[in-house]
Amino acid sequence: TSSSNVMDKLDDMASVYEFDPFTGNIPATKVEITVSLCVLYTQGVETKQWREFGRTEVIDNTLNPDFVRKFILDYFFEEKQNLRFDLYDVDSKSPDLSKHDFLGQMFCTLGEIVGSPASRLDKPLGGIPGKKCGTIILSAEELGNCRDSATMQFCANKLDKKDFFGKSDPFMVFYRSNEDGTFTICHKTEVVKNTLNPVWQSFTIPVRALCNGDFDRTIKVEVYDWDRDGSHDFIGEFTTSYRELARGQSQFNVYEVVNPKKKMKKKKYVNSGTVTLLLCLSLGNPSQSTSLHYMNPYQMNAYAMALKAVGEIIQDYDSDKMFPALGFGAKLPPDGRVSHEFPLNGNIENPYCNGIEGILEAYHQSLKTVQLYGPTNFAPVVNHVARYVLQVTYSTIVDIYMTKKTGAKLPMSIIIVGVGQAEFDAMVELDGDDIRISSRGKLAERDIVQFVPFRDYMDRTGNHVLSMARLAKDVLAEIPDQFISYMKSRGIKPNPAPPPYTPPGHTHHTQI
Repeated sequence: TSSSNVMDKLDDMASVYEFDPFTGNIPATKVEITVSLCVLYTQGVETKQWREFGRTEVIDNTLNPDFVRKFILDYFFEEKQNLRFDLYDVDSKSPDLSKHDFLGQMFCTLGEIVGSPASRLDKPLGGIPGKKCGTIILSAEELGNCRDSATMQFCANKLDKKDFFGKSDPFMVFYRSNEDGTFTICHKTEVVKNTLNPVWQSFTIPVRALCNGDFDRTIKVEVYDWDRDGSHDFIGEFTTSYRELARGQSQFNVYEVVNPKKKMKKKKYVNSGTVTLLLCLSLGNPSQSTSLHYMNPYQMNAYAMALKAVGEIIQDYDSDKMFPALGFGAKLPPDGRVSHEFPLNGNIENPYCNGIEGILEAYHQSLKTVQLYGPTNFAPVVNHVARYVLQVTYSTIVDIYMTKKTGAKLPMSIIIVGVGQAEFDAMVELDGDDIRISSRGKLAERDIVQFVPFRDYMDRTGNHVLSMARLAKDVLAEIPDQFISYMKSRGIKPNPAPPPYTPPGHTHHTQI
C-alpha cells in the first residue's frame, strides 16, 4: 500500500522510489508500552516550508515498529529533496499531532537514502535535548512500471496451539525480498480469534508491493499467534513467489508452515500446520497481454465478446437503443477513490450509451482512465438498477442491499458472465436453477439470475462467432420465463390482442 499515487509518466531524469520506515529501539514514554506513528514531511524548494506528505499506520505495543505503509516519492537526481521523519507515541484517536507524545525526529535528503549502501539508511533520532531517542532505519527501492493489483485469500489448517486457555489467534505477515537479501514488510492480515483453522478475509494489494514487478522474487510469509501485549508468538513461515501465487488455487499453493527452531530440535517434527491459497485474481494492466481486460488491437477480449454477444440480441427489445452502462471494481481519477458503481462513459448525470457499439466504446475508453481494482462487488450496480426499477414501477421494498435480497421481487433479470480462471462458486449459488437462493432463511421469490463461465464457451478452433452465439443463447434462454413468472406472480395479464390487420378496401369476414 502507499500514501500517494505514482505518476503514470516519468521523465528521463526522474525515478519513483518507495520508502520503508522502520524504527529500532524507541525508548518508552511514561510506560513500557508504546503506540507508534511515523509522519513524513517534505520541504518546498522555494518556500522552504515543511508540508506533511503522509503518515504510516499506528502500531501498538512495541518499541521496534516495522511499518507496513510505504511512502512513494518522485526522485530527481539533480535536485536536493529534503525530508523529515517525526515519530509519535499515539495517546488517542485524534489526528492532531500535538495531542500525542513526540518521540523524536530525523532529517535527511532523498539522495542520501538512495545513495546509501543497498539504499538503506540508519540514523539516530533526535529532537529531544539530553535524551536518546532511538534509531530510524529507512530503505528505498526504485519502483518498476507494473501497475497490476492482485486479490488474494488464504486459509490455514492445523496450526500450532499457542494459547494456554484457548487455541491460537492467527494472523499472517507478508514480506518482499530486497536485492541485498533483506526483507521488507508489505502486508498484514487481520487476526482470526481462537482457531487453529483460520480463514482470512480476501485482500487486494499492488503486485509491485509484493515483488516490484519481478514475478520470481521471493515472498516470505510468517504466521503468528496474536497477543494483546504485542509479544506475538511465532508459529512458522513459508516462502513463495508471485508467479506461483498467480497459478491460483491448486496443489502447488498449499504451503507447509515451518518453525526452523522446532525443526532443528525435534527429529520427528513435520510442520506447524499448512496454509492454502483460496483465491488469486489479477485484473492487471489493460495494456499488457496478461490482463483479462487486455485491449488487443486485432481481437476483442473476453469482456467485449460477452457484451457484444448478449447485447446485440437484447438491444432489439429496446425502442430507443439507449442503455446505461456501469462498471465496478476500479479506482477513479483524480483522487483514486475505489468505486463499485461508476458510469463507463464518465458521465454521472447521463450514463446512457447508444446501442451495443456505444457500450463497447465507453468500456474501452474507461480502461484508459480508471485503474482496475478488486475484489469483485457488483451489489451496488444491482442496487442501482433496482432503484431505477422502483422509480418506474412505484413498487416498495424493505431492503435493497444484496443481489439475493433485491431482485427477486422486482421486474428485473440478472445475467452474469464469469471471465477468467477463478472459482465462481458464489456465482453458481446465485443462479438458482437447482436450488432457490435464500437470505436470512427466506427463499427467493423467483430465480432471476443466470450465470455462465466464459471459459466454457471458448472455441479451441478460434470460431468465436459460433461460441458466442451459444453463450448468448444459454444466458438469455431463461429471460422469457422469468418475465412471465413475474407477471403471473403480480396478477398482471396481457392486454387484449388488437384486431387483425385489414388492408384498405377489403372487408374482413369472420367465420362463425
